[in-house]
Amino acid sequence: MTLFLAPALFLVIFFYIIPAILTMWISFTDLYNWRVDKIKKFVGLQHYRDLIHFIRHDPDVENVVKTTIVFTLLTLLVNVLGGLALAIATFLLEERVSLPFRLLWILPRMTPVAVFGLLWYYFFYGSRLGTLNSILLHLGLIDHPISWGSDPSVQPWASWLIIVFVNGLVGVSFGMVVFYSAFKSIPRELIVAARVDGASTWQVIRYILLPMTRWHLVFVTVWQLLSLLTTYPHLFVLTEWGVVDRDYGTTWALYVFQTAFGKAVNYQALAAAAATVLVVISAILGFIALRVMRFEEMITPPRGEV
Repeated sequence: MTLFLAPALFLVIFFYIIPAILTMWISFTDLYNWRVDKIKKFVGLQHYRDLIHFIRHDPDVENVVKTTIVFTLLTLLVNVLGGLALAIATFLLEERVSLPFRLLWILPRMTPVAVFGLLWYYFFYGSRLGTLNSILLHLGLIDHPISWGSDPSVQPWASWLIIVFVNGLVGVSFGMVVFYSAFKSIPRELIVAARVDGASTWQVIRYILLPMTRWHLVFVTVWQLLSLLTTYPHLFVLTEWGVVDRDYGTTWALYVFQTAFGKAVNYQALAAAAATVLVVISAILGFIALRVMRFEEMITPPRGEV
């Protein structure tokens, strides 16, 4: 058994455990601008104390925390419930109709980040040339174009809803594929028998499809939770191009990236401390999610008859 697990253990140790240890080590130093040769001393927990101070007294970092919470929770709901709804809809459709529908929803995940970001840049563009403004003006719902990414009157929710919407389109396809595969693995005889007994579509969904995909629901929820806490490519494009306000489009993961790479003076030690905090919080939330969704009960062997 150990021999079979060795390749996976090697990958986990080499690509996850060792980088995590190195990141934690860097967070105790005074590294900046990648000048490894200029590391003078260990500063202990100084960077962690700085992060706490920033969260309490720096409005920009406070907005980062708020954006992270709102973005993670709302996008998680979209990805899990939206993916589940799409999977049910495509499962109930005929295959010739279902296949193109599924492919359409996978397109956002297949599209390069820059191309996908450019699409929404023009959609939310803050003039009459923007697709959304053009539609709303044509319908008479607004009197003048709205600068969705910078207009204070629509902040912070305009920026939050945009990043949730864009990332939700990318993430919802993952849940759809996983749940659809789970539904297809259910013996068709169960559904046919339920239909023969007079079960409605809702009853089939409630008593057959959902109970038999509990494993997949736990997997998608935890996977998406951890993924959303650490994702930033689409957010980086949206904030850099002004699609959303930088103050309300930056999550903690993007803050780590910007601190390490995106400034005139890059503070890798501070970024490493922020990354370490993110790893710890992700591990805690992942554990809580597994407990709340009763993962232990699902892996407990059923009791046999005595």
